[in-house]
Amino acid sequence: MPSAKPLFKSPDVGRLIEALAESMAREMQAAGGTWGIIGIRTGGEVLARRLSGLLRFRFGEMPLGVLDITLYRDDLGAGSLSEGPIVRKTEIDFALDGLSIFLVDDVLYTGRTVRAALDALTDLGRPARVRLAVLVDRGGRELPIQPDHAAERLVVDPPARVVTRFSEVDGEDVVLVETSRGRKKRP
Repeated sequence: MPSAKPLFKSPDVGRLIEALAESMAREMQAAGGTWGIIGIRTGGEVLARRLSGLLRFRFGEMPLGVLDITLYRDDLGAGSLSEGPIVRKTEIDFALDGLSIFLVDDVLYTGRTVRAALDALTDLGRPARVRLAVLVDRGGRELPIQPDHAAERLVVDPPARVVTRFSEVDGEDVVLVETSRGRKKRP
């Protein structure tokens, strides 16, 4: 049974999201142009909506979308996905061509989710630029992918997991580290 240790609770998670929005706003002001926000399902979706709400006060309405990367994953035939992937709808009702995009996810770990998201995005259009914004960068990359904007950087050793919960879905805002208990290491 996994054990969970909260790293950040509600007020702190809100401050992290505000800091992330501020970092993104600085880039938007410096770079200019037209920007959109796309959240990666599922954790990035809620975060993208919140960031959009915060940035709207400074920059007005901006395109907001949600990207499902299930069919772009490189682990479709492995482990828990072998029983059949759950494919959800991608909801991007604006043209990507020439638009600057913030690709948003809750936690960056190996880089494989972001790689899949970039593949999915290029099938939908050609943005002028794509910047990666994450709530937590937990380290442990397998691919050469780094966030442009990260609210928090942690070092979390495998097999521990960083898990986010958002009030819109889970009833609370919290960032947890889950560790496995009761498992014996194999020799």
